[in-house]
Amino acid sequence: MKKILLAIVSVGILIFIGYWGVEMYRSTVETKNNAVVPENFKIEQKIQNGDIIFQTSKSNQSKAIQLATNSKYSHMGMIYENNGKYFVYEAVQPVKQTPLSKWIDRGKDNHYVIKRLRNASKILTNSTIKNMKKIGSQYNGNSYDLYFEWSDDKMYCSELVWKIYKEATGIEIGELQRLSDFDLSHKIVKTKMQERYGTNIPMDEKVISPAAMFNSDKLITIEEN
Repeated sequence: MKKILLAIVSVGILIFIGYWGVEMYRSTVETKNNAVVPENFKIEQKIQNGDIIFQTSKSNQSKAIQLATNSKYSHMGMIYENNGKYFVYEAVQPVKQTPLSKWIDRGKDNHYVIKRLRNASKILTNSTIKNMKKIGSQYNGNSYDLYFEWSDDKMYCSELVWKIYKEATGIEIGELQRLSDFDLSHKIVKTKMQERYGTNIPMDEKVISPAAMFNSDKLITIEEN
């Protein structure tokens, strides 16, 4: 009788262990399937070398740029992949690579738009990307250009990306303008212009704005958040 009871108890234990194991497996699968995928991981599944990313900067000149160019976007950079990690090559102070997640966190409301060159798969070959990085490296460490001059010793954000693309691919993303083409009528813009230039505003200075590049028909949007 004892042996029979022992056998029944043993079977019961085995059944319980089996049921518990199945439930644990099922719970693990459900957890994996329902897990929240980090936002940066989602982005990295879609982006590639050479993509261009835009944001609304929280810098003290951002509002003036937005008003003058009639655009919400006041800062931009180029996405680089290095050793499996993504960075934004940008002209701040100084020109440098910034981790993608840090770059996004720095923008207003963490909002960004990522755009890509049309026919990028044909144009942005591995050798072209390598050349773009080489071209861009000559500006690394350069000071930020507060005066938006069309020279290479200092750089502002859209100028950096525009010049890299132009030299590496021959493609001009966005139409070059003169400072006089922008809307300089708003008080905020006037104040910033006077702060930078005094009464000697270089109206004929060649300029490429983030807005002009954002609106270029040579780019397509691949991600927005």
